Amino acid sequence: MDGKFIVTQKELLGLLSAMQPICNKKTTLDVTESIFFQVAPRELTLKATDLEISLQSSMLIDSNLTETMSFLISGKRIFEIIKEMDGNIEFFVHENQLALKSGGVDLALNIKGAEEFPPFPERIENLMNFKAAFILQMLNKVAFLIPQNNANIALNGMLLEINNEQMNMVVTDGHSLAQVVTKKYTLAEEKRWLMPKRAVLELKKLFESSSQEEDIFLGTCGNQLVFSGKNFNFFTKLISDPFPQYKPVMDKEGFMPAAMSKDAFLKTLKRTSCLLAGQFVSSTFRFTPGLLKVSMHNKEVGKLDEELLLENYAAQDVESRFYAPYLLNGLQAFSEKNLQFFIKNGAKPIIFESQEGDIVQTYLVMPVSISQN
Repeated sequence: MDGKFIVTQKELLGLLSAMQPICNKKTTLDVTESIFFQVAPRELTLKATDLEISLQSSMLIDSNLTETMSFLISGKRIFEIIKEMDGNIEFFVHENQLALKSGGVDLALNIKGAEEFPPFPERIENLMNFKAAFILQMLNKVAFLIPQNNANIALNGMLLEINNEQMNMVVTDGHSLAQVVTKKYTLAEEKRWLMPKRAVLELKKLFESSSQEEDIFLGTCGNQLVFSGKNFNFFTKLISDPFPQYKPVMDKEGFMPAAMSKDAFLKTLKRTSCLLAGQFVSSTFRFTPGLLKVSMHNKEVGKLDEELLLENYAAQDVESRFYAPYLLNGLQAFSEKNLQFFIKNGAKPIIFESQEGDIVQTYLVMPVSISQN
């Protein structure tokens, strides 16, 4: 079946760009290097999958088609070609070739039948909807901590929990823990999903390119989680390994509150990190009423001793050891000028908390024992 359709370069490039991390990932099937084109009389639908995450996007087109036609084309190649074109692009489908014309450009690419492309889920059960900008704000406060290839598979993802009271996102790398909670979105029936790191990062990109006020629908389809926007459906398989029991370590019973300047503390941590020279050397943090003393000694580089003003701390002196990069990694995601935190003793974590609008943010860092240095 032959056909002609016209698209705008900018809009098509945006859809193809979002699919590149998916179609460029090596899988057991060569066909996943292709992008599925489905051309209807008024709509173009694209699909890409790496068998773990999948993306379906659509856009309106002008065409002379009276029936729907489908074909596969190299995802990388069509993206690179469209990137170097401008304005409106005319597409002509004839037998096993796709011709592209725009201005003085006239080229053709080989295509093949879509029969071997993995089928996409069709029956999505929508559970709730939320604003893209709000969920993106939550993701930005936790996604940075997801490990890449931790031996514990369950740590290579983000736990998403929703119940009748709140929505909760939790990430841990075994040394630190990041959590965001909101009461703005709830579900009558409690749900828990462990999303892979790649899914979280690609989802962030989709939300970044979405309208601030766009509604995103969250649903399920078999064993996959589905996020749907105005022109896309994003599918991800889930990690089946159980996420660690994190709630006991977040219990603040017996902890004492305190506060300090974020900028001053971050500068101290950055100077401390400069003395590490790639080594795992912990720093000593001594909390006293009104004052925090930070010291670090690296025999091969040098030493550091600093003092910072400590507010609202009225407990006994506490001395703990922490690895400065672990603290620095998470505190840069805090937006407030003053850091509110809780400390108990040298064997317990330090717990930072902040509330920004409807989002409560927590960042926890475990102490380092002397034997770990």
